[in-house]
Amino acid sequence: MGMSVSQKMLALMACSSLLISCGGGGEDSSNPNNGGTTPPSVSLLRCTDNIAPLIITTSSSIRFQTESTYTAGQSSAIIANIPNRDSQSLSFLWQQIDGQNIELVSQNSPVLAFDIPAAGSYRFSLHVTGNNLDVTGEIDINADAAIGMLNARQDHQVVEGNNVSFRLGQQSGLSAANISWCVASGPDLNVDISDPFRPLFTAPAISQDTLTRLKVSANISGNQLKDDIFVLTTAAPAISSSYFDTPVARTYAYRPSSPYANVLSQCVYSNQLNDSCTINQLPLIGQTSNDLNHETILDRVLVSHDWMGDNFAAFLTQLDPNSDFARLLQSVTAIVISYDIRPSFYWVVTGAIYLDPNDLWLTPIQRDTINEAPDYRSNFGNELNFMMPWRYVKNNQYASLSVPATARAYRTLAQINPDLASLLYHELAHANDFFPRSVHTSLAGPRLLDDYRRRNANKSLISDKVSTIYPLSSTEMTGLANVSFLGDTANNLQKTYQPSDVSTFFSTDIASDFYAYSSTREDTAMLFEEAMMSYRYQILRDVAVTNKPAVLTADTLLIDWGQRGRIADDSLENRAALVIDEILPELNGISLIESLPEPVAMTQGQSWRQALAISPANRQLKSLNNTAVNDSTPRFEPELRLSGDRHRHPQQ
Repeated sequence: MGMSVSQKMLALMACSSLLISCGGGGEDSSNPNNGGTTPPSVSLLRCTDNIAPLIITTSSSIRFQTESTYTAGQSSAIIANIPNRDSQSLSFLWQQIDGQNIELVSQNSPVLAFDIPAAGSYRFSLHVTGNNLDVTGEIDINADAAIGMLNARQDHQVVEGNNVSFRLGQQSGLSAANISWCVASGPDLNVDISDPFRPLFTAPAISQDTLTRLKVSANISGNQLKDDIFVLTTAAPAISSSYFDTPVARTYAYRPSSPYANVLSQCVYSNQLNDSCTINQLPLIGQTSNDLNHETILDRVLVSHDWMGDNFAAFLTQLDPNSDFARLLQSVTAIVISYDIRPSFYWVVTGAIYLDPNDLWLTPIQRDTINEAPDYRSNFGNELNFMMPWRYVKNNQYASLSVPATARAYRTLAQINPDLASLLYHELAHANDFFPRSVHTSLAGPRLLDDYRRRNANKSLISDKVSTIYPLSSTEMTGLANVSFLGDTANNLQKTYQPSDVSTFFSTDIASDFYAYSSTREDTAMLFEEAMMSYRYQILRDVAVTNKPAVLTADTLLIDWGQRGRIADDSLENRAALVIDEILPELNGISLIESLPEPVAMTQGQSWRQALAISPANRQLKSLNNTAVNDSTPRFEPELRLSGDRHRHPQQ
């Protein structure tokens, strides 16, 4: 789905101790959002067969476009508009009022996308508001019984210039070779169909709302099957922002009644943002209240889809028993969750954290709304001869539930907890590094950026203290990090380094992860993330130096050096304790680190898969809870994770 925000690198943002971090931004950057690399594309052919026209129905002053037929089990859509009004300036709210219950995940879009559960009649209402407009209309559809079909997901609305992705459902007898796509109506498109199960393209520039209709067809066991998919490209005001200088998704306040509803988008996610908002306009959450009220936090959530806010709210309410995240969130101005954010980051210019919703989806149709464009950093470090994989484990099992994009799977809050918790510990470590609760009352503004510059000039950030008292020493690892995370070109010496060289550089220093060398800010965030995951969840982080095989699998990655639970290594103890004491003073840093299990060394020559079972089978962790990762959900082969892959790092 949707766009993967900006296509260009962060050309103006230096990643040094003077600016900031991964997951997050920096000071005077241009665009904080780097999306997927521009895909190779071809001009998609126009469809030559007859296309059934959409049916137009008017209710009140709302014009509905419905498909000629609806079928149970099919991904479908209803498109609405107000004649002579562009949807960009309007607000939409859909509700189902009749028929078997349907999971609606695009209630606030002019395109209502849904999967039809069964044959029968369905009725929906739509409330549209805008300048001098407040109307409600209703629309009926009838769905036929399920038959053989293709199923392309998911119809949606995007802003002109957005990157768009769709996902074609896999089924028996369907192969990439017999899939064909064409443009049925709308403007010509250049589309990347190198993976015909996941076409990618950029929404064209337009002057008014424009509906594009694509058709996919395939011959399966002698049957010619097809499906239509729709994307409504909406016009947007000319981009004037030097920060968000490529299109961003349409977002809105998760809580419409929030006292900050009218400023959230314009202050943290807007193509018209030309200067940071002041503290008076959008203060840190902790500057407005000393309690840990979830409602106060949810008033600062900005989303592209309601389900993102719903799941985030459920996580805070049900899975934050120690109020860690409620406390840490006091140091942000807003939480942005949008389908076009990948990977996650924190940005000091806005004071907000930006979360990739891939860590929040619970149902297949929620996942359908998330953009699949690849991470822009995919090719960094290609000329190096080593890799540094990582994973979180508990009781010799992967802590995370891995679900491939091709699977129509459901997840529980408990199953997303490891990934979401580790992500939040990391990104919120950045926010608290810059503006810990201890300085909230002394921030003078007028913008947070002004306070950041003063604190940075005085070397007052937590990461400054860590790097001054306990500095990293390996210049080799710093140089390699610049290649792997910042896009520097590897020099001839770096190209000669073998895994054994890197093992020596890394294991004899005091970083917890390779990513720590990309900046002092990342060093601090990685220490905090790993320590809190071990302490709160008894989930340990594996890190290793391996070979770089032509085909990357858990079996072909061979370990030269590796460690489980490195955060508890004696050489890291004092620096990790300092970070904890500064960010969460409610905890005792030294006591916390000393309570963690001793690191376990990996065996040289073992594969990454073999090393999963390195901890003694009956080894009890020194912690509050040692419940095994055990649920009935089918477990898929987990994806390989490489250092830094979950967080955005500014580029220079």
